[in-house]
Amino acid sequence: MPADLTGRSILVVDDDSDVLNTVRATFEASGAKVTTANDGNKAIEFARRIDPDLIVLDMMMPKRSGFLVLETLKPQHEQGKRPFVIMITANEGKRHELYARHLGADDYLNKPFSLDRLMESACRLLGVEFVDH
Repeated sequence: MPADLTGRSILVVDDDSDVLNTVRATFEASGAKVTTANDGNKAIEFARRIDPDLIVLDMMMPKRSGFLVLETLKPQHEQGKRPFVIMITANEGKRHELYARHLGADDYLNKPFSLDRLMESACRLLGVEFVDH
């Protein structure tokens, strides 16, 4: 196990069920309590209910984009403050990354991404040691 995330709450938001299930299983294997949402409206509802330590947030989703979710959940926050947000997207463009970071995203990963890279980012943000295989 690359990290011990026992006691950490993570919200994973993506409309691609394969990505959602793979990321959920990865975090659960490290001991995290994981909640999933497959659209932006559910993401906001669940985030307000569970107050996660970390949100892994897809940019392009039905009902509400990752940008709008980020604006809603982190309007008074800046980078480096809980809930930490890792934005994930298949959209390649520096303009989108800069905007996501401006809105408070703590990290930005392009799909496809390695699960080790995602876990490394999550551990860094949560202050947990990451052990690379």
